[in-house]
Amino acid sequence: MLKKTSQYFLYFIMYSVIGWLYEVFLEVVVYRWGFSNRGVLFGPYCVIYGVGALLLIFSLQKLQKKKIYLGKLCITPILVFLGIVIITTVVELIGSYIMEMITGSWLWDYNRFAFNFEGRIALNPSIRFGIGGMIFLYVLQPMFEKIVKKLSNKSLFITTIILAVIIVIDSIYTFFIKG
Repeated sequence: MLKKTSQYFLYFIMYSVIGWLYEVFLEVVVYRWGFSNRGVLFGPYCVIYGVGALLLIFSLQKLQKKKIYLGKLCITPILVFLGIVIITTVVELIGSYIMEMITGSWLWDYNRFAFNFEGRIALNPSIRFGIGGMIFLYVLQPMFEKIVKKLSNKSLFITTIILAVIIVIDSIYTFFIKG
């Protein structure tokens, strides 16, 4: 049980960092707004991506492995895509309310997109998250599972403890010291 928890914690961290890199890439390269820390915490991670990734793993991996057909057409990837869009959109909506409650605002504004709700969620980003989620579930997660399974128990636990301490210190700094 401890080993599984450690593995999922590492996935959480990996996807939180990847999410931060994605957000910074969009901000600097695509939108050319310049750099800003895109996470709530000080470090280079967006925990909402880590949370979303774990929710996708726990809720869609079994569906992903099934072969569901409509006639001769396998529709499993379509169902997985729709599941990703729904889950990530709900996570983003809830995340915006939690951030607003804690910090007074949230880090994105989708008012410029058509089909948005209060600037918190919108169709365009939801579809992008669907595409990213497909890459995550079908490419990155299998690769990360292989990498993490190669770690010895000792390496896994030491890495987990170090990263957990960093996240706790960052959270204390962000919410209580920097506040």
